[in-house]
Amino acid sequence: MQSSVNQRLDVSNKSWWLEISTQSPACHYHFGPFASESEVVLAQPGYEADLAKEGCELVGTWVVARHQPPANLTLE
Repeated sequence: MQSSVNQRLDVSNKSWWLEISTQSPACHYHFGPFASESEVVLAQPGYEADLAKEGCELVGTWVVARHQPPANLTLE
């Protein structure tokens, strides 16, 4: 049986991720994997709102396709 991450990979062996950087606290968050770019774009406002509710100051948001998820999904 495939893991959920492997099931979410597209044919090019990449999955879609949402990356959000915050200044306060200084972190880089990775959310995913998603099956498509459009799925990430639909989910993006919810992730941004959750971080804003926690008092995070958003710096940047990126939608990326990558071969492997980062080892740590939250980097300080």
